[in-house]
Amino acid sequence: MIAEVQEKTISSAPSLITETEALEILEGKTPLLTVVARASEERHRYFTNRVRIHILDNIKNGYCPEDCGYCAQRKGGDSGIQEYSLKSPEEIWEDAKRAKDNGAYRFCMVTSGRGPTDKAVDKLAETISKINGELGMKVCLSAGILDAKKARVLKDAGLDRYNHNLNTSESKYNEICSTHTFKDRLTTLEAAKEADIGLCSGIIVGMGEELKDLVQVAFELKRLGVISIPVNFFIPIKGHAIQKSSLTPEFCIRVLSVFRLVNPDSEIRIGAGREGHLGSLQSMALFVANSLFAEGYLNVKGSEMVQTMNLIRDCSMVPEFTEGVPEGWDEYEAQSLYDEKNFPELYKHKK
Repeated sequence: MIAEVQEKTISSAPSLITETEALEILEGKTPLLTVVARASEERHRYFTNRVRIHILDNIKNGYCPEDCGYCAQRKGGDSGIQEYSLKSPEEIWEDAKRAKDNGAYRFCMVTSGRGPTDKAVDKLAETISKINGELGMKVCLSAGILDAKKARVLKDAGLDRYNHNLNTSESKYNEICSTHTFKDRLTTLEAAKEADIGLCSGIIVGMGEELKDLVQVAFELKRLGVISIPVNFFIPIKGHAIQKSSLTPEFCIRVLSVFRLVNPDSEIRIGAGREGHLGSLQSMALFVANSLFAEGYLNVKGSEMVQTMNLIRDCSMVPEFTEGVPEGWDEYEAQSLYDEKNFPELYKHKK
């Protein structure tokens, strides 16, 4: 059975700030707690105290002909990552089952490459249909450039969302990639939207962009009606080929708040880099965003599920499950540094 929770596919609530106000927030002219309070009110209006946990499955790694400067899988990147061809349907299904058992709200399949062939789309469609039918789990796919015909095949298989990040503004795009254009990305999103697939598209913050670039992306996503927006913070690992920006936890909170206030009813997800760039303000970020990734990103490790669950619990929030409660949830709730079993290790001075 397909997951019971029904979601709209288009963001329809109007933006609550102008481009000028968004810039002022990013420039630090508006007090941080004032910004967070306003963004948190909207987050609660549409999502209450629920948090959606997403788990990524990199179903094909490397062998990519694109030269996206932010990606460790780019051609000529020499990042040292393991390369492998498309996983079998059986492997992907097992990964999805494990993700659901661990408490994931949505299973996100990601494949490297410019875009899927007709044969690959048919294969992916079969897998999506099986995950929906046997696990009742929502599925998001990120597979590169897509046309209307392929989008329809995926929709008919039960695809819930299609991810294709804008990553940066149109004016900056040619600085981070030369093998495809910003327009190619827009065309893909429009094809998915036409097929009534929910759009998942976001940004990577910290690639040498100007503040106006961040604002432009926030409003472009609003124009497209994007319902799911991952806000990633650039992780400068080996294999990348772009200038990085210096990011502070406070600035990251301001970025998340801008995307919430421009897209109030969209799922705002804290994406890659939350552990390193948000640091001790991860909890504050959850009062603005209503979604996050657990168990790492495409090619970089992240927080384990138990850490993610405890973060949610510490904010007096609850994970949003597609159906039922996964086995072991009580264990996540019960874990504490001050459990009696930990007492011997807490003493600063021991006999």
